[in-house]
Amino acid sequence: MTPVYALAAIVYDPQGRILLVERGTPPGEGLWTVPGGRLEASETLAQGVAREVREETGLIVEVGALACVVERMGDDYHFVILDYVARVIGGELTAGDDAKQAKWVDEGELQQLPLTEGLQDVLVRARKAHGAWFTR
Repeated sequence: MTPVYALAAIVYDPQGRILLVERGTPPGEGLWTVPGGRLEASETLAQGVAREVREETGLIVEVGALACVVERMGDDYHFVILDYVARVIGGELTAGDDAKQAKWVDEGELQQLPLTEGLQDVLVRARKAHGAWFTR
C-alpha cells in the first residue's frame, strides 16, 4: 500500500490547553486528536497545515516548526503524518469538515478522553521540544 502524506497541527492556547478534534470519519472515528488531514497536490506543507486547521476548527493559525513525524498503518491505510506546531492568529472555534467536535482541552480532561494511538506521547515530546513557541 502506498503511504498517504498527512499533516497535523499541535496548537496550545495561552492557558496551556491543547486544541483537539473528535474524528468524525475512519480511521479513528470517535477518537480525539489534533486537527489535520491529507496534503493536497497544489499546496506547501505549511499551507496544508493551516488549511486543515481552518477546515476542522474554524481557526486561522501561524504554522511553525516540524514537531515530529508519526506513521500509522492499518489493514486499509498507511499514513505518514507530519506534526507541526502552530498558534492561533484568528478565527472562531467551531467544528467543521470531518470533525464531530473541536475544543480546547486542559491536562485533566485530556486524561479522560479517548485519544488516537500515540497522541499523548507526541504532545509531551512537542511541548518539551517547542514549549517556547507556544508561549510567544
